[in-house]
Amino acid sequence: MYPKNKPSDEAAPTRRSSYTISLNSEQMKKLGDWCRRKLWVPFPVEYSLFAYKDDQVNLVAYTSGKLVIAGKKTEDFVSNVLEPEITGQALLGYDEVHHPEWYTDHAGLDESGKGDLFGPLVSACVIATGDMVAAWKTAGVRDSKTVTSDRAIIDIEKKIRQTPGVIVKVVFTGMEKYNALYRQFGSNLNKMLAWYHASALEDALPRFTAEHGAPPPWGLLDQFSKTPLVQAELRRRKIKFDLQMRTKAESDPVVAAASIIARATYVRELAKLSKVIGEPLPKGSGAQAKAAGLRIVERFGAEALGRFAKLHFRTASECCGLQPPQKKEWRRFPRQASSEP
Repeated sequence: MYPKNKPSDEAAPTRRSSYTISLNSEQMKKLGDWCRRKLWVPFPVEYSLFAYKDDQVNLVAYTSGKLVIAGKKTEDFVSNVLEPEITGQALLGYDEVHHPEWYTDHAGLDESGKGDLFGPLVSACVIATGDMVAAWKTAGVRDSKTVTSDRAIIDIEKKIRQTPGVIVKVVFTGMEKYNALYRQFGSNLNKMLAWYHASALEDALPRFTAEHGAPPPWGLLDQFSKTPLVQAELRRRKIKFDLQMRTKAESDPVVAAASIIARATYVRELAKLSKVIGEPLPKGSGAQAKAAGLRIVERFGAEALGRFAKLHFRTASECCGLQPPQKKEWRRFPRQASSEP
């Protein structure tokens, strides 16, 4: 059960300058047609179906189904066009009605780097109050996957970390230690990630309690496995906490904040590795990542790749001219991951 707290309404609301919503294919087509009829100016955005701009409003419709609206007239566009003509639903300004749980004290967990060949796997836990959520919604804090630049990710992260009373905890390791831990977990990445998440939450809970006088009553996790692995790890550590999980949990502002923190941490760590190797290391695990891996192996030898890359990736094996490693049976081991506040 979610607590029934309400967000504070003491301060006058600030007009929003960004808004994100999921649209179905029919709604996307209707919106694209509307923009063309109104002669809005198209502009290119990677991974988008279309992007248009007009006076003080930019629209980017992504292939994932996400629509991101930004600009000083965001609220006007949502209220006057998007809701009455495209979605037929009045949602803007009704978050407290549709999602009262967002405005209660709770934890959010998310990760970054799981699908990237280079750079660490990062788990982030954010614990926030309802007042913080209200402020973040106004400030444009949203799921990291809807943020298109590293600079914007870092800027939003700064807003989150500077929020008075917020608790932020990240857990990650260097790449050589990551590869060693992966083997110790029997080549089971999800169980390794569950251990990371449990470590971040375990460290964050007492800090929130000390700051606010009581622990958060619940938390939300973006579901990454069919079984409740993080909850099982919490029970093993004798931590009693109502951690819920669901797909697309990043719609919750606190989980979205955790996704921003995790991605910003990953971006910084990848930049450090890039500086060490002397060239920008790409995100992802596609052709660019493979080309960079091949250059590392050619320059420094196959044994050097593990200082920068996740060796269990098929791409890493291909760079070294090896067959992908076989998975081993998972076994527990003592806690070793390093973390930062």
